[in-house]
Amino acid sequence: MRNGLFELVRPHNEHSMDFVEGCPERAALMKEVEKQASRTVEIPVVIGGREIFTGNTVDVVEPQRFRNVIARLHLAGEKELREAIEASQAAAKEWMVMPWEDRAAIFMKAADLLATHYRFRVEAATMLGQSKNMWEAEIDICELCDFLRFNAFFLQEIYKQQPGVTPGAVNRIEYRPLEGFVAALTPFNFTSIGGNLPCAPAQAGNVVVWKPSTTAALSNYYFMRILQEAGLPAGVINFVPSRGSDFSRYVITDPRMAGFHFTGSTEVFNLVWKEVGSHIERYHTYPRLVGETGGKDFIFADPSADTDALISGMIRAAFSYAGEKCSAAARAYIPASLWQEVREKLHTAMQEIYAGDIRDPKAFCNAVIDGRAFARIKGYLDQAVKDEDAEIIEGGKADDSVGYFIQPTVILAKDPHYRTMVEEIFGPVLTIYVYEDEDQDEALMLCDTSTKYGLTGAVYASDRSAVLKISRYLVHAAGNFYVNEKPTGAVVGQQPFGGSRASGTNDKAGSATNMMRWVSQRAVKEVLVPEREVLLPHMI
Repeated sequence: MRNGLFELVRPHNEHSMDFVEGCPERAALMKEVEKQASRTVEIPVVIGGREIFTGNTVDVVEPQRFRNVIARLHLAGEKELREAIEASQAAAKEWMVMPWEDRAAIFMKAADLLATHYRFRVEAATMLGQSKNMWEAEIDICELCDFLRFNAFFLQEIYKQQPGVTPGAVNRIEYRPLEGFVAALTPFNFTSIGGNLPCAPAQAGNVVVWKPSTTAALSNYYFMRILQEAGLPAGVINFVPSRGSDFSRYVITDPRMAGFHFTGSTEVFNLVWKEVGSHIERYHTYPRLVGETGGKDFIFADPSADTDALISGMIRAAFSYAGEKCSAAARAYIPASLWQEVREKLHTAMQEIYAGDIRDPKAFCNAVIDGRAFARIKGYLDQAVKDEDAEIIEGGKADDSVGYFIQPTVILAKDPHYRTMVEEIFGPVLTIYVYEDEDQDEALMLCDTSTKYGLTGAVYASDRSAVLKISRYLVHAAGNFYVNEKPTGAVVGQQPFGGSRASGTNDKAGSATNMMRWVSQRAVKEVLVPEREVLLPHMI
């Protein structure tokens, strides 16, 4: 039995490499990319620590070279999904009573393994399977390290919160895991989110059934193996690639599901919420639904904006990772007094960027994730060519002969309600609406109310009064709001991430708020010398 008070210090964010030309890290990473591109990995289901090759497979391909199969993913069916739930329940009792510092040590070791021995392996898999250039893959893996370390620290800070004193008694709060299991459904676009969604509940003592995205399966599987090497007990996290319909039918409706951790589309989250609601009587406890969903993120420019900063923010926020970030800028409101200058500078800057293969270090962004995404985005571009209310002023080209490439595109909308101003596209498309300076209040109203989302947004202004006015007006329009900075790039421990409205439950990934969702309090009062009297004082 150990006697001691263990305390974690607040972590530092993982340092990211810049991969400048000629550095050995760049050469090593690209060597790993070519190594992985030349083979096909068999990815199993992992249940209770056992790898299961079901034989029901789908191919995982490079989006930038879709004829190259980098993995063959074995899918879980009803049998495996039910086994995963049972494996989680078998592991639950021992996992929940493990001292929290021992649980924390597992995930901090996983972070160190990821940051050192396996950094390039997971980054290369992220580059190949999710079409991220070396910089995007690097910051993705750094963010996963940050999630693992900061979540342990935040959990400690939650555990410290204890009640006040009662004379003659001892009060305490116990932070239990949820009773049952947590279902984690993770997206294709971030390896960090793929790892964080199952790990955050697990760090708090929960057991998890994790469905990764098919397109992100390779990087997610490598991370699952890191967790096992770090000492994660069998059955705590069960890795079950599967069809969404099967996961919904056999996992989400299971009476023991106590929580659901999700990042993905608003439509899918809505369906899950309805599914849970329609079966609410069967659950042993009310499931906690935590989700980060869609966005139609904005940049709002004041006439006092620094146009060079504005151009930088627009391009980096809209086109990094081909716009396939939840936080990517998709619409911009520009005052008429700045438009000509902005238009000229934007055109000049756009000549320097293009979408290309991940192996091309000059490519600003890369392929979109798959053929369905390509067809959807191209449909918006084709329609914009036909519509009188829109004009493609930059880019607009799409090519799927080798990979799913959509060139960075800027659309000028004459109607502030034009579809690319209000509908989520999730691709490298930025739509601009030019407002008259004297109509700024109307433009702010449009920015606030034209979409159902509320994830990220930015204001560019040098006039402090304008910053204050715009910030106040758009107070509910974004859960992450930026001043003279692009509305992307939230850092764990610095800008907790999440939005409300149709953008999710705003439980802020990378914060104590999110970790609080995965614990259930028990208040305990212990009287030191019990009372023996029956009658109350006023009765004597």
